[in-house]
Amino acid sequence: MHSSDNLLRRLKELNGIGIALSQQHDINSLLETILVAAKRITNADAGTLYLYEPDQQMLRFEILRNDTLKTAMGGTSGVPISFYPIRLYDEMGNPNHAMVVSHAVLSGETINIPDAYMAQGFDFSGTKNFDAKTGYRSRSFLTVPMLNHENEVIGVLQLINAQDRENGEIVKFSADDQQILESLASQAAIALTNRRLIGQLEELFEAFIQLINTAIDDKSAYTGGHCARVPALTMMLAEAVNRTEHGPLKDFVMTEKDRRELKIAGLLHDCGKITTPVHVVDKATKLQTLFDRIEMLDTRFEVLKRDAEITMLRNLAGAGADVRRADEATREYAERISQLDHDREFLRHCNIGCEAMSEEQQQRVRQIAAYRWRGADGKEGNFLSDDEVENLTISSGTLTATEREIINHHIDVTIKMLESLPWPKHLKNVPEYAGGHHERMDGKGYPRGLMREQMSVQARVMGIADIFEALTAKDRPYKKGKTLTESLTILGKFKLDGHVDPDLFDIFIREKVYLDYAEQFLSPEQIDDVELDNIPGVNPGI
Repeated sequence: MHSSDNLLRRLKELNGIGIALSQQHDINSLLETILVAAKRITNADAGTLYLYEPDQQMLRFEILRNDTLKTAMGGTSGVPISFYPIRLYDEMGNPNHAMVVSHAVLSGETINIPDAYMAQGFDFSGTKNFDAKTGYRSRSFLTVPMLNHENEVIGVLQLINAQDRENGEIVKFSADDQQILESLASQAAIALTNRRLIGQLEELFEAFIQLINTAIDDKSAYTGGHCARVPALTMMLAEAVNRTEHGPLKDFVMTEKDRRELKIAGLLHDCGKITTPVHVVDKATKLQTLFDRIEMLDTRFEVLKRDAEITMLRNLAGAGADVRRADEATREYAERISQLDHDREFLRHCNIGCEAMSEEQQQRVRQIAAYRWRGADGKEGNFLSDDEVENLTISSGTLTATEREIINHHIDVTIKMLESLPWPKHLKNVPEYAGGHHERMDGKGYPRGLMREQMSVQARVMGIADIFEALTAKDRPYKKGKTLTESLTILGKFKLDGHVDPDLFDIFIREKVYLDYAEQFLSPEQIDDVELDNIPGVNPGI
């Protein structure tokens, strides 16, 4: 083959390599592509790629390949490289120009050696020891520093034993080899630098996400735990759907990009809570604001008790020697004190925030509210204020309708925040995934009232994860964490009433996602033996 034809062929190959490098996203695969391409384009028998560690002033072996010895180390081979790194300076701070690769970094120059055993000025003792142990004969060397766009050395390519393409004999690396390898090294350095920059930007982005969650966590430890657990459960269920081979969701498939997109959505699904007042998020009892106002009611009950005692003493004084009137006054006092004690305990129970408060209990609160008492200002008024009545008659949980609107507003803020960001193509679905976890399959959810068919599988997955985490969470200020049986019972009812996706619920049960999650995040006392036949919505024989 004519030299001009050979050069043209290698230039075309170099161009193809450049395209391949630009398409490679994994660092290990990229490095391996660089070394394999360098060997192929120069027809070298062996080669090593080193990465420069500027903080430690050394070169680390990253990829090693030797065709004759059938050796593959580092990269995607899975075989670690046992060789020590090469230091650029000795203990006294003197530059190490004796080693070819360190000299290439220090000088920024390419070194082309026809025969290592005949070379002057470099220390090839390590190479000779390697040859003696393996029977290999290292001869021609081509060592090229990898310079990025800022002319900084980020690594070194070293090729060993160029082979004649016609007879296979070991020859020196030609001037064309050197020129082409220098061009490849430059392309490789830029590709590697770009990949590292992308990686650093991704790390920075995730760090910002963690910063937001840390801010939420700092406001409320309860919300912070939720922000960490929901993404974990989301990915568990999504992976279970991904491996499903039958049923309505058998065609659902996730790539690594899909996984990253869903993970980020999970991490950001409650970012809007950064604007939610902490006294609402952490409201542990119905009367809690900056403090629990139940103690104020205790004071009022003591006032009523003293009023009852004064009334009794007055009645006793008025009764004189009338034993009947005296006994009646004493009896009325005892009944009044007993009634007040029962009322106080009742209000304390109401203040906790049970699962459901009956209309009869709410009416009793209103009756107690009508008691009259005189405060420190001397004015007489109702025992409970309108605000206290509103809070103590909350039918479920500890939040009033207004407070629940404040909590629910976090999803509007979340969507607004996420939709304002310039998401790249591979993350464009993050707002939809994160913003849909409070929607229902029947369209009765919020904030947009979406129906099931209007939502992605990922958003529906996150909806189940959000609910199950909330049911089992043991760090909420207003409740204890429920057991698996209690949580699955509620989740099953949610399936039947159109709240959660029925197909995802089936996979959640069949693949025992709930158990995987429980073993990682729940307390031992919450992990009870689940009788699936007794769980609502569970398909027989699942």
